[in-house]
Amino acid sequence: MTTTPSRFVAVWRKLPIVHQVRQSVGLQRGMLVAGLILTGIFLLTALFAPLLAPYGFSQLRDDEGSFGAQVPPGGQHILGTTVGGYDVLSRVIWGSRTALLVIVVAVALSIFAGVLLGLVSGYLGSWIDRVLVVISDAVYAFPTLLLAIVAAIAISGGQSSFWGGVFAAAVSITVVYIPQYFRVIRAETVRIKSEAYVESAKVIGSSTPRIMFRHVFRNATRTLPLIFTLNSSEAILTLAGLGFLGFGIEPSAAAEWGYDLNKSISDVTSGIWWTSLFPGLAIVLVVLGITLVGESLNDLADPRLRTRRRADQSAPVLETAALSTADLEGDANPIDPLEARS
Repeated sequence: MTTTPSRFVAVWRKLPIVHQVRQSVGLQRGMLVAGLILTGIFLLTALFAPLLAPYGFSQLRDDEGSFGAQVPPGGQHILGTTVGGYDVLSRVIWGSRTALLVIVVAVALSIFAGVLLGLVSGYLGSWIDRVLVVISDAVYAFPTLLLAIVAAIAISGGQSSFWGGVFAAAVSITVVYIPQYFRVIRAETVRIKSEAYVESAKVIGSSTPRIMFRHVFRNATRTLPLIFTLNSSEAILTLAGLGFLGFGIEPSAAAEWGYDLNKSISDVTSGIWWTSLFPGLAIVLVVLGITLVGESLNDLADPRLRTRRRADQSAPVLETAALSTADLEGDANPIDPLEARS
């Protein structure tokens, strides 16, 4: 009976996020925790948007009548209403669901295509590797937002429907991010395919697909969570950029923060601040939270930085031991910690 709680604690400490939080110290831990809190709020808001939003994303009236345009915060509308008569709080909450959907679709497609091409290119080599490397470098040179605009026009015809806007942003982000995953997986595959266990698998007669997806794939994809978190924030900015430039999603199809910012430009000069403040603040906080998580995980994954933190923690201990030795010997001058270390 006493072993069950200890096993639970051991398993809990090995969970990915919990392990990174326990591994971090000082300012690094504060950044990681702050990022996790902001990201967690974003995920919970997106998942429970129907329960949290007081109104629908395209709702203009209730039982008491029309909401009215540019109503200041307070009363039934905590964050006020937009120039089109939509509730700002509801639009912000529903917009988190649209942003999450774009992140999931775009990054999932990027990982699938980038990992597959990286495995094939790195393991097979020869002319396939050279062709894929040249194509990835050429695609990587295109600006993200420009490619997103072209994809939005080609896919949705500029009609800005819900699935058209989401799919256009997701495809544009996918095409741009494939080279990043391709480069990482290809480099790891080139390194891993010369390992002893891969050579042993060849000797016993394992097929090429089995070696690629059973032996190489597992060891080449360890850094994908880091790239995923860093690219998720860029996906939100790309979607907001499309909406701000008029290639986003119409308010009758879904809520989108970039579109709301576009419609609130004229309100700022008139002293109507609430229509632009809260959608912009939502973009900033979500991008900040995801970026903090990604940068913290990237920092913790670097063994050189972990060693540096351990050295910084051990320095006060060495200094205290040196001073204690000086007191015992009756020396009036304390020992220099650098001399004690040598």
